[in-house]
Amino acid sequence: MCGIYGILNFRGEPVSKEVLRRMGAVLRHRGPDDEGIYLSKSEIGNPKIAVGLGHRRLSIIDLDTGHQPMSNEDETVWIVFNGEIYNFRDLRRDLEGKGHKFSTRSDTEVIIHLYEEYGSDCLKFLRGMFALAIWDEKKERLFLARDRVGQKPLCYTEYKGQFIFASELKAILQVPGIPREMNPEALHHYLTYQYVPVPLTMFKGIKKLPPAHFLVWEKGQVRIERYWKLSFRNQVKMSEEEYSEQIRALLEESVKLRLVSDVPLGAFLSGGVDSTAVVGMMAQLSDRVVKTFSIGFEEKAYNELKYARMAAERFGTEHHEFIVNPEALNILPKLIWHYNEPFADSSAIPTYYVAERTREYVTVALNGDGGDESFAGYPRYQAAKLAEYYQRVPVWLREKLIGRLADKLPSSVEAKTFRRRLKRFLEAISLSPERRYACWVSFFDKRMKEELYSCDMKEATGGIDSFTYLEDVYRQADGSTFLDKTLYVDIMTYLPDDLLVKIDIATMANSLEARSPFLDHKLMEFAAAIPSRLKLKGLTGKYILKKSLGDLLPPPIRRRSKMGFGVPISNWFRNELKSYLSEILLSEVSLQRGYFREDYIRQLLDEHCRRHSDHGNRLWALLNLELWQRMFIDGGRASEG
Repeated sequence: MCGIYGILNFRGEPVSKEVLRRMGAVLRHRGPDDEGIYLSKSEIGNPKIAVGLGHRRLSIIDLDTGHQPMSNEDETVWIVFNGEIYNFRDLRRDLEGKGHKFSTRSDTEVIIHLYEEYGSDCLKFLRGMFALAIWDEKKERLFLARDRVGQKPLCYTEYKGQFIFASELKAILQVPGIPREMNPEALHHYLTYQYVPVPLTMFKGIKKLPPAHFLVWEKGQVRIERYWKLSFRNQVKMSEEEYSEQIRALLEESVKLRLVSDVPLGAFLSGGVDSTAVVGMMAQLSDRVVKTFSIGFEEKAYNELKYARMAAERFGTEHHEFIVNPEALNILPKLIWHYNEPFADSSAIPTYYVAERTREYVTVALNGDGGDESFAGYPRYQAAKLAEYYQRVPVWLREKLIGRLADKLPSSVEAKTFRRRLKRFLEAISLSPERRYACWVSFFDKRMKEELYSCDMKEATGGIDSFTYLEDVYRQADGSTFLDKTLYVDIMTYLPDDLLVKIDIATMANSLEARSPFLDHKLMEFAAAIPSRLKLKGLTGKYILKKSLGDLLPPPIRRRSKMGFGVPISNWFRNELKSYLSEILLSEVSLQRGYFREDYIRQLLDEHCRRHSDHGNRLWALLNLELWQRMFIDGGRASEG
């Protein structure tokens, strides 16, 4: 894995090597093994256009000759690349058959020659995760691209005759003069979903390139196109046994591809279905003992370690565990710096720690990310199905259904109690299915924002509806059932903007590479072609996936309900971290920003501490926002210290 960055100057000035070095310095954690810079030569190209590319390298494959930036034979095409292409050896053989010559064993060089052969269509051949930038000197064209599901990040901006890009926002902020102004639209969506959705960032004027898209800068113009879309329309007719066999074969192939490495590798093991399946297949495919890594909490309700141990014992792994307690929040400033913008998924804490511990033993770790989105693993999918049933029955029968409904409701925000989960369900029952789903996955709803926002913030966010953002993604989906459409929405939003951001930041902060077999696009495409009734059969999530895994999974793991990677943040805010939280949110610095009403913040704190309501995740979002403001806006901090 790596960090990439660059500047295209089209105002007739050279790119500063010192600025590029500063950009690279703040990305050193992404690539501590090597640094490289390329500056275009005016005698080759247009003297009015200057390009500088930079790269920080974490060496995984071809340790000796994989230095970047890398060029073709005549140095007219240059690339910086972050990621892994798992089918690069097959692609190389095909290209050699077409007359291409190679001087390294790296996947990076394969991409250069693919681009020479196919142009932007080269992306269709890549099987893996990537963010890349290619400077085509002859065509005076800059080409940027991200992988299909957004495993690797890429952001960009235009500023005073410069086009600037980087793996992380903090690198772009190294360019002199780049404004550091908070984006109210991004803040509005962040409070709803706990992350900033693409293409927005929390900085005005800086954007993220969406997954499955490429960007071309040419002749002063920027063009963005989509090159891949997951389709649920082309259903494949098979028996359950045939579906199961094909899923198993594709997952095994995906795991095998991700075992290719010139450095030690292991796996994150939660004890859930997906990570256990990956570890089981690693154990079958590898001739070495698999190293596994798990994290837990002192609070039993949040602890999955017994299942992780069960899986580790089943597959004979070298197992390592780590316990997180409230003192873990000491790393919060470090997390704020690494995430570049507010990020309120509290599982970022244990994810960081398990990555840190894992890096002590290996350089690459496989994980189970993506299985829930492709095979309907979240309880909220069951809740959506129950809501359909609920609306079909007479009013007098509904009370009998309420108990079963409440058990399946999303509980990431409200306390895990019957009354609150039921209330959350009933509040949304009259909405359209799309808006109901948006309501269930939201944190601050429209009413709460009305009470939270100051007059100035209400004016700045007027007319912005976070639920409309999700409804727009629903309209893009081509599935014939609401479940398939919802899976598409989660794959386009929650997966890349929350889960994959979290795993990328946590692992790269510790110079660790994460690989996700369930995110192989061939497996995802096949999963999309399976009828939704086999993903969620009755109220059994991941039905066909569990069937395909057969005796690979220990029965208790196969039968257990989905347990989110939760953090006891609500308990911590009522006890050990109560004073700290109040001091930050009610500080003069925070209140003088004029974003939020002091009386409502006090109300949230009071209701939470009295256990009248569970505002833990909302307070966590506000805390992250304030600490981000202090670090990136007030202090303008842009380097580790």
